[in-house]
Amino acid sequence: QVQLVESGGGVVQAGHSLRLSCAASELTFNNYAMGWFRQAPRKERELVARISSRALSRSYADSVKGRFTISRDNAKNTVYLQMNSLKPEDTAVYYCAAARVYAIDYSAYDYWGQGTQVTVSS
Repeated sequence: QVQLVESGGGVVQAGHSLRLSCAASELTFNNYAMGWFRQAPRKERELVARISSRALSRSYADSVKGRFTISRDNAKNTVYLQMNSLKPEDTAVYYCAAARVYAIDYSAYDYWGQGTQVTVSS
C-alpha cells in the first residue's frame, strides 16, 4: 500500500524557515511527479510547488516564488519543501502528493499524505 508521510511542520514566527519532508513507500518514486499543496481554513486547496519525476522541471505558486524551494532525492524516496521568509498567510495544512504526470490540477494526483500543519505567527 502506497504511503506518503509528511513531517517538519510546526509553529514559527514570521520571517523564519521550515523544511517539510515527505517520505514515500511502496511507490516507484522516480516514476512520479510530486507536488506540495496547502489548504488554509475556509480556502480551497492550492498547489504550492511541483517537481517532475527526474527533477528537470519545477514550478511554484506566485505567492511563494523566491521563498520556497522544492527538491527531491529519488535515492531516498523523499521530496522536500524548504520554506523561507515565512508569512502568516502561509499558515495552512501542507500535503504532499504523487502524480504520474507533471500536473497542476489536484485531481491528477493519485496519492496523498495525511498533511502537516504549518502555523506562522506575526
